Amino acid sequence: MNVVDADEALRRLMEGNRRFVENVRSVQAMVCDRAELSRGQRPFAIVLCCSDSRSPAETIFDQGLGCLFVIRVAGNIVAPSQIASVEFAVERFHTRLVVVMGHSHCGAISATLDAIQAGRGAGNLASIVDRIRPAVLPLLQTELAEDRESLERAAVRANVEASVRQLRYGSRLLEEQLISGGLRIVGAEYDLVTGRVDFFETERELNGCATPRKPGPGR
Repeated sequence: MNVVDADEALRRLMEGNRRFVENVRSVQAMVCDRAELSRGQRPFAIVLCCSDSRSPAETIFDQGLGCLFVIRVAGNIVAPSQIASVEFAVERFHTRLVVVMGHSHCGAISATLDAIQAGRGAGNLASIVDRIRPAVLPLLQTELAEDRESLERAAVRANVEASVRQLRYGSRLLEEQLISGGLRIVGAEYDLVTGRVDFFETERELNGCATPRKPGPGR
C-alpha cells in the first residue's frame, strides 16, 4: 500500500488551493472511478473544518472523490466524536496529515462572542459555544475587544489553535503517531473573500519535539 507522507499531502493541498484561487480545476478532481472507490478509499489528508456552506474542503483544495477524509462541524470544534473520527482515518487509512481549518466570517465564532459579551446562554448552540469560549475569552481582555472585526479574525485563529492542541493532547493514538514522526497536524485559515488558505504550525511540539503529556478529555 502506498502511503502519502505528510509533506506531500500538504503540497497537494497547497497546489489544489492555488488552482481554486485561479479558477482552474484539475481533470483528476472532475473525473473519478466510482466503481473503484466502492471497493475502498485511501484519503491522503484529513480535514476537520466548519459546516459553513461557503467552505467545502473538497472544492477549496480542488480534490475529487476519495482524496480527503472530511469532518465538518460548526466552529471546527473538537469533541470526542471528532477525535474518534480522526483516529479512525489515521488508523484505518494510514493518513499522515490532519488539517484543522477555520475560516473568516465564521458564524459560530460570532455567536460565541455575542453570547460572552451579552452574558447570556446560547440555547442548543451552547454545545458549540462552550467549546469555543476558552479559546476566545483571553482576547476580550485585550485591545481587540474594542474592534469587533479584528476580534473575530483573532478569534478564528485562536479557535483553530485550540482545536489543534486538543487533537494533539486529547488522543493517545494521535500523540504516539506524532512522536513517531509519521503524523502531522497543522492549522489553517480559509479566507472567504480571496479563496486562499493560510497554513500554520501552532507549536513546535506538534512535530514530536516536546515531552508527551497525558491525554485529557474532549474540550
